[in-house]
Amino acid sequence: MSATISTSALLKLVRFDRPIGTLLLLWPTLGALWIAAEGTPEPRLVIIFCLGTLLMRSAGCIVNDLADRHWDGSVTRTRERPLVTGAVTVTQARALFLLLCLASFGLVLLTNTLTTLLSVVGLLLASTYPFMKRYTYWPQVVLGAAFSWAIPMAFAAQLEALPSALWLLYLANLLWTMVYDTQYAMVDRDDDIKVGIKSTAVLFGDADRLVIGALQALCLLAWLLAGQRFGLGAAYYLGVLVAALLFGYHQYLIRGRDRAACFRAFRHNNWVGLALFMGIALHYFLSAPA
Repeated sequence: MSATISTSALLKLVRFDRPIGTLLLLWPTLGALWIAAEGTPEPRLVIIFCLGTLLMRSAGCIVNDLADRHWDGSVTRTRERPLVTGAVTVTQARALFLLLCLASFGLVLLTNTLTTLLSVVGLLLASTYPFMKRYTYWPQVVLGAAFSWAIPMAFAAQLEALPSALWLLYLANLLWTMVYDTQYAMVDRDDDIKVGIKSTAVLFGDADRLVIGALQALCLLAWLLAGQRFGLGAAYYLGVLVAALLFGYHQYLIRGRDRAACFRAFRHNNWVGLALFMGIALHYFLSAPA
């Protein structure tokens, strides 16, 4: 990698200045770790998954920008990305992507065989997503599958097993990812239609708010069922209630389909993830023996 490349350009490439993507990935991962460990996850696993979340989200941003570099210049929100402006070259981006993947794999090797095998699937999902918007109006489903894959990995790392109930958490997170990434895609919808990029926001059209509402309802139902299966208590259900209220607020924000308001709704989903994690953590804290 060239010594002349600027640190600021690299940080912009991996969205270091925009941690929302990392947080949206982190909260469900930590929630899964806490549930798998019944409130007392191994500290080393918490560190591994926090670092892994940051590294893989950064790698995912690079893959996304490499895939979209010929289109990003035509989209208002993305025309200043480093690969578009030339601040980072394709070769440099690929080298950094490889470095981040190797670092992430090194972290996974500190866990166990099952988690390592699952990480390969996670990498394939994360690498596939950016290209889906060329072929299908459902790239948000692939992103949801990729963003949710840390949940079975967390259970595998803590338990060396995959209890069936975890797939309710996986499904809930996949649906939630579809919700907030559709809100995100609503920001770019007009530009995406012009350049031929597909998304659920383009597919849903004027029914976007209705479909998002249905996905939010299914997401809440899956979280409620997961709470029952894992024996979670009132603190967790309070977190789900807060998430439901936040969903209602997001519907209010996107009511006029204003770009800035849709982007605000997307970013505000961070608080949904935090509310759910706090509900999980508080449940186990209150349930701990005196």
